Amino acid sequence: MVDHSMQSSAPRNSRRWLFGLFVLLLVGGLCWKFWPAGSTHQEAAGQKAATGHTGRSGSMRPGFGGASGPIPVRVAPVTQGDFAVYYKALGTVTALNTINVRSRVAGELVKVNFEEGQTVKAGDLLAQIDPRPYQNALLQAEGTLLQNQAQLKNAQVDLERYRGLYAQDSIAKQTLDTAAALVGQYQGTVKTNQAAVNDAKLNLEFTQIRAPIAGRLGLRQLDVGNLVAANDTTALVIITQTQPISVAFTLPENSLETVLGRYHSGAKLPVEAWDRGDVKLQASGVLQSLDNQIDTTTGTLKFKARFDNRDQSLFPNQFVNVRLLADTLKNVVMAPSAAIQFGTNGTFVYALDGDNKVKIRTLQVGASNGDATVIKDGLKAGDRVVMEGTDRLKDGSEVEVVNDSIDVPTTPTEHLQGQPAGSAGAPAANGQPAEGKAQKVGA
Repeated sequence: MVDHSMQSSAPRNSRRWLFGLFVLLLVGGLCWKFWPAGSTHQEAAGQKAATGHTGRSGSMRPGFGGASGPIPVRVAPVTQGDFAVYYKALGTVTALNTINVRSRVAGELVKVNFEEGQTVKAGDLLAQIDPRPYQNALLQAEGTLLQNQAQLKNAQVDLERYRGLYAQDSIAKQTLDTAAALVGQYQGTVKTNQAAVNDAKLNLEFTQIRAPIAGRLGLRQLDVGNLVAANDTTALVIITQTQPISVAFTLPENSLETVLGRYHSGAKLPVEAWDRGDVKLQASGVLQSLDNQIDTTTGTLKFKARFDNRDQSLFPNQFVNVRLLADTLKNVVMAPSAAIQFGTNGTFVYALDGDNKVKIRTLQVGASNGDATVIKDGLKAGDRVVMEGTDRLKDGSEVEVVNDSIDVPTTPTEHLQGQPAGSAGAPAANGQPAEGKAQKVGA
């Protein structure tokens, strides 16, 4: 008897075997197709990373893996000329005189003769206190004076009569002495009365409130009809003298040697007042005075500069940027501050050595501003130094000058306060001169 179950399972196993073989062949075909392409792509990518990125022309792109050609740079010439050393500080405009105008007598304010913000001269009438009480007091003092003057005159006549009688031995000496004493008494009384008259006249004059100085008036603080007390705490108005005007500022003690030397020699040091944004020059003046001691809490010395302020550009209590011309260095060598680099070996620049190579020059620098730095040693006028492109340079690098029209100003405008000239920056970690963005001396 034939087993039909065994006969039906044999074809089924054959189909499964054929299906598995098909899947295995399909996977092998896919591996054969894609595996070589992936390896080739990775090998090509590795070769590209090893040789560097290339542009359309096949040359290396700058900034990665070194340079295969000249490095583009911008350069500027080293110049020679006069260098103005300015010290910069924050200053406060202060009026030379500030007066609180108060009444010296009591009474009703009956008249105001000024406008707020008006410019007045010394002696101008500002306001009027009711003068009638003081006129009456003057009349009373003058009446008392006249009365006592008459008594004095009568006593003087009696004294002359007693002297004649005494000469004729008609009266006693005591009577003559009494008459003389009475004349002296009346003379004292008349002087007292005269002082009272003068005081009454002065009080009457004080009813007219006048400007004690020339200046600009502030806002009115009392109105007509107010009762005013003598030397009241509330001022009628405030006057500030604005022409001339002064600016107070401070300088650190490590910047005083040059300034004090020239000040004590009698030189007039120019001072400029710039606006708060340090953009517009508002006024020019001269250094006027200095304090007699250094502030131990800040290590600074106070100075005052005087300005004519004819155009009223400076206002009391205004903040300004002060620039003090401390000195002018004559015929010195100057290089762009942007070209100055700092490293473990000191301050240096990349200077052109010929037309297409650079060489490291170690420098000794002096005073600096935001644009130029005085070079004491290491460069001479006419040398060209690299301004931009220093991050990829080293000693002897081949360069291509793309723009050498940049020039250095020959009359710098400021020397930042408190920054020692020639200070070196932080050294590089690898012990080599720092290669990176240029740093400004004194900035």
